[in-house]
Amino acid sequence: MRVYVPLTLPRLAEAYKAKELGPGPLVAYAVTPALREWYVSDDIEELEYAALNRAAAASLRLVAVDPGAPRRRVVLAADVPDGAAVADPGRGLDQGALGEVRLADGLPLGKVAAVHVDAGDAEADVAAAAAALGAADQGDDDARFVVDGAEDHDLLWFATQEIPGLIGLAGAP
Repeated sequence: MRVYVPLTLPRLAEAYKAKELGPGPLVAYAVTPALREWYVSDDIEELEYAALNRAAAASLRLVAVDPGAPRRRVVLAADVPDGAAVADPGRGLDQGALGEVRLADGLPLGKVAAVHVDAGDAEADVAAAAAALGAADQGDDDARFVVDGAEDHDLLWFATQEIPGLIGLAGAP
């Protein structure tokens, strides 16, 4: 099963140094039955893109609470055994939980298939969206518009070999 784990660049650096993201439990996003029902599609690529975008929104929340993190959303795409990612059945079609799963254990970086990160030109919009999240959550339409501005940026795809460059550790072992 492909899962998408929301991070920040500092958390990616920590995982790179430890060669693992964890310890568990970890929040991730995947193509769950609830996400399938909400998205109304049988196209697995569209569904995985929807799960990736849910993880990007969660990454924005992580960026918002870490003032030292660069204003870029980060999502790890990883392959885990089917039983390793568990959705909370009690949350059903709760909008906030669509596609959300829990990984009980840490995630070795060897399971990571790719890293998705905002381009530099998204930083201003991500910074504004992080600052507007609280108001958007309270129903402010103008703030929601600002948050949506960050979501207009597609995350770039990077191979795992590119992680040192992403985190500025090009000389790290």
